[in-house]
Amino acid sequence: MMEMIGSFWIVVFVTAILFCIKFLYSKTKTKSKFSCLRSIPLLKKSHQQQLPLGSLGWPFLGETIEFVSCACSDRPQSFMDSRRRMYGKVFKSHIFGAPTIVSTDAEVSRFVLQSDAKAFVPFYPKSLTELMGKSSILRINGSLQRKIHGLIGSFFKSPHLKDQITRDMQNYVQQSMNKWRDDHLIYIQDETKTIAFRVLVKALISLNPGEEMELLKKQFQEFILGLMSLPVKVPGSQLYRSLQAKKRMVKIVHKIIQSKRVSGISSSIVSKDVVDVLLNDASDLLTDDLIADNMIDMMIPGEDSVPVLMTLAVKYLSDCPAALNQLTEENMKLKRLKAQNGEELIWSDYLSLPFTQSVITETLRMGNIIIGVMRKAMKDIEIKGYLIPKGWCFFAYFRSVHLDENHYDWPYHFNPWRWQGKEIISSYNFTPFGGGQRLCPGLDLARLEASIFLHHFVTNFRWVAEDDTIVNFPTVRMKKRMPIWVKRREDSY
Repeated sequence: MMEMIGSFWIVVFVTAILFCIKFLYSKTKTKSKFSCLRSIPLLKKSHQQQLPLGSLGWPFLGETIEFVSCACSDRPQSFMDSRRRMYGKVFKSHIFGAPTIVSTDAEVSRFVLQSDAKAFVPFYPKSLTELMGKSSILRINGSLQRKIHGLIGSFFKSPHLKDQITRDMQNYVQQSMNKWRDDHLIYIQDETKTIAFRVLVKALISLNPGEEMELLKKQFQEFILGLMSLPVKVPGSQLYRSLQAKKRMVKIVHKIIQSKRVSGISSSIVSKDVVDVLLNDASDLLTDDLIADNMIDMMIPGEDSVPVLMTLAVKYLSDCPAALNQLTEENMKLKRLKAQNGEELIWSDYLSLPFTQSVITETLRMGNIIIGVMRKAMKDIEIKGYLIPKGWCFFAYFRSVHLDENHYDWPYHFNPWRWQGKEIISSYNFTPFGGGQRLCPGLDLARLEASIFLHHFVTNFRWVAEDDTIVNFPTVRMKKRMPIWVKRREDSY
């Protein structure tokens, strides 16, 4: 992670130097102060009048440095908040090298996210698009994207997979917690990353823990470092090393795909993993290369979003004894009931605990693991009187919506009770997994994994957390990896 941050600040440093050179050059040529904003598509005068209020910032740099500076502070949404007060919930800016319409308006963001590829397409940094490749589900559009998203989404919602995820989570959580000792610090962020990665890889390609899993994880760690690196693809650069690591991972997945083809995949047999699901489809577009590439891309949630959700839940519960006591009581009651009846816990048991689900929901709202998503306008679009010009980026910023006092009382206060008795699925003001046609297909599984981890954690241990803080940029994580001291409970039942 430190390399990722370092890479980003190299980008900022190089950009600053380029700006100085460009600025000095423009001075010698007596050019306009804003002559270097040539990357901005030319606008008609009528369009300029319809654009949201805002500022494009400095030449070439735009407002990127200020945005990043705020993102690295204790109040990462302060960049957005100050502009909301000046310009309104939708405003123009220039960040990460592109003219951008920023939305902190839930209704406007929902409209854009639900639009098809004729209006908006995904927009990502160049280093990320290089790593993902043209066939990634994150980049493709149209019928192929809908097909893959639909196939994976249906599989992720299936009771069969939820049964498998539950067994795997219980197994890996128990293996991990059996090693915990009360005289050693436990780093929750590390533990959850190991557990979540194993569970996800099993669901994707049916690979169990072992030598091959460790090789895959090692290559994956190198691969993910390139997501925020300089877009320089030369030997020795981080992007080059990450691309080489992905090639090695793809070879492992290709071997698994070929093994499945040789053994024969039958549509009459229940699919064991995502590879089975895609191989069972008759479409010629779902090639082995496309399947292998997408399996690697889909491992990213096992590194970031799911383990961060579990880690942040432990952080917030550590800081809120009342919530921890109620969650523990709810889970202990379930554990005792299942033990008295001689029954094993199944996936629906974990998801049936209302306060546990409220804790997870509030963690998602406050944690903002996905701060927002970016799209690129394929044509001029007008929404609620705001113009999004063709070629401009659109940034749906979820954090400002989730922390808006107009939507939530005391938004910076961890309050899981606010969700009790509320229906959240259709809420415009709660989009922790994105929305529209690219809504994260694994959202139910993320909740399930977090529920299982919290159940076994609070029913088996008491703990004291060391001081730690949340870092919000370039990704959400705990600065010290969430260190805690644990003590096994004597009242496990």
